[in-house]
Amino acid sequence: MMNISGEPVFSHSQFLYNMIEYAVRLAYSSRALSANLHISSTRFSPLRRSLPLTSASIIGKSLFCSRSHRRISVLSTNSSKSQFTTKSSMAGTVTGKSKGKVEVFDSEQQLAVSLAKYIADLSEKFCKERGSFTVVVSGGSLIKSLRKLVEPPYINSIDWSKWCIFWVDERVVPKDHPDSNYLLAYDAFLSKIPIPSGNVYAINNALSAEGATHDYETCLRHLVKSKIVDISEATGFPKFDVMLLGMGPDGHVASLFPGLPLVHEKEKWGIFIKESPKPPPKKITFTFPVINSSANIALVVAGAGKADVVHKSLGDSESSDLLPVQMVSPEGELVWYLDKAAASKL
Repeated sequence: MMNISGEPVFSHSQFLYNMIEYAVRLAYSSRALSANLHISSTRFSPLRRSLPLTSASIIGKSLFCSRSHRRISVLSTNSSKSQFTTKSSMAGTVTGKSKGKVEVFDSEQQLAVSLAKYIADLSEKFCKERGSFTVVVSGGSLIKSLRKLVEPPYINSIDWSKWCIFWVDERVVPKDHPDSNYLLAYDAFLSKIPIPSGNVYAINNALSAEGATHDYETCLRHLVKSKIVDISEATGFPKFDVMLLGMGPDGHVASLFPGLPLVHEKEKWGIFIKESPKPPPKKITFTFPVINSSANIALVVAGAGKADVVHKSLGDSESSDLLPVQMVSPEGELVWYLDKAAASKL
């Protein structure tokens, strides 16, 4: 047997002494590393409450749409077993049911830093390749995790004029209503970036749920025809450059909730819900064929309250009932962004 320095061990007590000494040095190094990786908290500027409430018109018809962290980075497969291996560097391996890359961060703050770089890199790539960058956002805590994009270096380096913003789902309420996903995104993100107002495609809140859904699809079909939004050659559905999704503690994504027959819709681009399990009752949402035609999807999940669903999706659960989040399977890359609390049961 050899000790840490590679020298022969002559006694059990000497070996134990050397191991204790090594552990002390390792702990000291870890504390130093943590100090170097400390990230200061974000300060938000005062919220702006004046909202652009008008919609763009296309061909004369008013449409609903107006224009240094510590991480566990792994590639999951379709295996039914789960493995979690921790090393001194905090690198590990997770194998789960859902394909994709899984990144686990010590805090939501560090998650937000990495997510900003991920989005900025995709923005640069697609702006060069296509001349535009189509981004789909959801509501909830996902918007909060985008906050680093409105800080240096990204606020000044991203070509915001080439961004086009869409919503994967929306509550059928006025834009200035507290439940509005548009309002959430506007206050925390859109009002802080120099994106042209015509590139922000929001629901027409003057319409019914059914009417807004029809307008949504009409708008998207025009944008596909004009090549602002790409089209999937494999499926014929819109192919967005990146879709940024959150996940509810029940495993729902967008407004696709467990147990609803609408999660199995195969043909429509958008659908409406009049009795949502989560208020408000009326919502419109993309279907899974649209979601899964995306070039890239980031699933952003934080908090211990979602650890059970994360475990079911990526861990060793043998349940045959798929949650909506387990049905997310894009044409391109899927990346799970998890904080340590959400990944605690893997």
